[in-house]
Amino acid sequence: MNNPLIFKEFVISADKSMLRIHDIVAMLRKSYWAAERSEEAIMKSIENSLCFGVYHGDEQISFGRMITDYSTFAYLCDVIINEEYRGQGIGKALVSYIIEYPALQEVKTMLLTTSDAHKLYEKYGFANLENPSKLMIRRKKDIL
Repeated sequence: MNNPLIFKEFVISADKSMLRIHDIVAMLRKSYWAAERSEEAIMKSIENSLCFGVYHGDEQISFGRMITDYSTFAYLCDVIINEEYRGQGIGKALVSYIIEYPALQEVKTMLLTTSDAHKLYEKYGFANLENPSKLMIRRKKDIL
């Protein structure tokens, strides 16, 4: 099921055995959404998600994951490119690979959140919610 893609001099893969936790943690620590996430939480999220990596030689330079039931719903998250590699089309190649990944082709609804990449995701069929008031959230800090 995991057919790696060669993009320029990069390899894109969903093979979890290739993931480099140290590289993933370093990238996520520089993000606005996961900077405070512990390494343990990152590892647990990887264990319970369909994960994707982009590799340049021995270095993992990009990461993304999909939380899914493989049928009705999938949530795309933690898509990140190492700062040194941005602007080379790697993010587009990664998102395309994820969206086209065979195990996700029957998923009816895909969701993501972004603060700054709306234009990128619109190219892959994502759109703003028609009725965002239907979407609700429950956070652990809100539960006392």
